[in-house]
Amino acid sequence: MSKRNTQANKAAARERLRAERERQAKKDKTRKQLVVAGSVVAALAVIGGISYGVMQLNKPGAWEEAADAKNVSAPKNTSGKDGTTVVVGKADAKKTLELYEDSRCPVCATFEQGVGETVSKDVEAGKYKIKYVGATFIDNTDNGEGSKNALSALGAALNVSPEAFMEYKAALYSAEFHPQESDDKFSKDSYLIKVADSVDALKGNKDFQKNVEDGTYDAWAMKMSETFEKSGVKGTPTLKMDGEKITSEGSDNAPMTADEFTKAVDKALKA
Repeated sequence: MSKRNTQANKAAARERLRAERERQAKKDKTRKQLVVAGSVVAALAVIGGISYGVMQLNKPGAWEEAADAKNVSAPKNTSGKDGTTVVVGKADAKKTLELYEDSRCPVCATFEQGVGETVSKDVEAGKYKIKYVGATFIDNTDNGEGSKNALSALGAALNVSPEAFMEYKAALYSAEFHPQESDDKFSKDSYLIKVADSVDALKGNKDFQKNVEDGTYDAWAMKMSETFEKSGVKGTPTLKMDGEKITSEGSDNAPMTADEFTKAVDKALKA
């Protein structure tokens, strides 16, 4: 082999080696760029996920949105601003008994079980009218949303008729259906509909069921709750007539038996 050929082969070998190094360097650079890009994408995904999570946490819940609603669908058989005045009874009844209740309230359940039937008979007889004011404070003290959801369902019952409203309220407070205060059963639409099936006017009533499931009267319930908060009443059940509390004799509490109630109400009616 000539010296010339030997030098040419060496030069060619060096050129191949140089070219191979350049190709490898380009591959390494591309791989590094891909790794960096992947890391950036992953980091952005994490940041995006955190941002979305924060946004979701800060997003108002359904009940907060209902409380802030500008347009309120009020049930039939209501009056006043946002339909928060609920009066049941004969128009010619001279006196009005104000009744403040929270659907989850265990003492309200005791009151309704002991006195509710007497109240219904008195209202039907025209002895007085009932002005109902619903509260939802137990949802805050015991956590949950059953008070709000039950109040919304009561709106759906009121939309059917005042009688359906009164019967449904009695059913919610009954020994059969009223849960322990810590048990948020009323937060479930299915349970509220189950209770309603014990009321003839509501049993299988598709319009009532749809209004419960759609939350048609959620905003109304929140406005009613505001009415309670602005009333100055501190607990439930509270009874008032002519602005004065009706209580058991010698007590600051609402009467829990039919006899105590009738005695206290008759005294208030004569005042």
